[in-house]
Amino acid sequence: MGNNEKASFQIIKIAIILFIFLAIFSIGFRVFGTQINNVKIILSDNYEMNVLTSKNKVSEILKENHIILMPDEKVYPGEDENILENNKIVISKNNKTITQIADESEEVTLDEIMNNYTPIIEKIVEKEEEIPFETITKKSSTTETQRGNEVIQEGKNGIKKTTYKIKYQNDEEIERTILKEEIIKKPVNKIVQVVSVVSSRSGNRTNIDVSKASGSIAKKVENITPIVKTLNTSAYTASTCGKSPTSKGYGVTASGTKATAWYTVAAGKGYPIGTVIYIPYFKNKPNGGWFVVQDRGGAISNNKLDVYMNTYNECIQFGRKNLECYIYMK
Repeated sequence: MGNNEKASFQIIKIAIILFIFLAIFSIGFRVFGTQINNVKIILSDNYEMNVLTSKNKVSEILKENHIILMPDEKVYPGEDENILENNKIVISKNNKTITQIADESEEVTLDEIMNNYTPIIEKIVEKEEEIPFETITKKSSTTETQRGNEVIQEGKNGIKKTTYKIKYQNDEEIERTILKEEIIKKPVNKIVQVVSVVSSRSGNRTNIDVSKASGSIAKKVENITPIVKTLNTSAYTASTCGKSPTSKGYGVTASGTKATAWYTVAAGKGYPIGTVIYIPYFKNKPNGGWFVVQDRGGAISNNKLDVYMNTYNECIQFGRKNLECYIYMK
């Protein structure tokens, strides 16, 4: 066999081997049904990289390529989202300009840029705030003709100086952290002698405030003498709890029920779930001022109360107030 024939034979062998390899690869590819995407990743320093991946979820693609987001970085689309048709992932720092981010991804809308990429500004703020006094009650019984509560000692609010670290985005406060609290003047407790009625005919004790009230909530605590306290009261709604409206548990309270305006309040652990609270400030509202403790909160202590309202604007308009509360615990 001549040299030319040997060379031709070797070329034929190589061609046959390549053909078999390509056939096997093509069959395996079809069997697994895997779609390979060519994805462009633009890092926050403008470095671009193209990767081949069978993944669609952004977080999985980043993990596959050993890319970790820094605290001051954002990714578009979001980590829990799938890549878009343009097969592009953009990682940006919070301090980038709107123009830069818009140039990096044509899919980013103006609203998304404003909400996700506006710089967060931190400020250290000192404020003098009132410390609401507590109301201590002393129980007393009387006859039906001698009704009325007697204030033995008037209460006075104290003063404290609080140092906050406040974060702003788009000129709106998004987070507030207490760094230090200093008491300047201690509060003086209010002492009230709470008078209950003893009926000469039945011998049943009925609290004076509840005997005049109406509604199913009030009737449940008809025979309970309340604890009267002044609580620092604010308002909240489902959208301020850090959950998306489409997420599981949105609007669900610590009691497992849906929060309801003019019914639900969040209180400290000193007040069991189901505790009834009457707030005279709200006596002209649909509930007549009667609430039920159904929720908790990370910043809610036994001296604070959070009233559930339907909208964020209602919460802002209400603000924060020191309100007298009648607490009925079984």
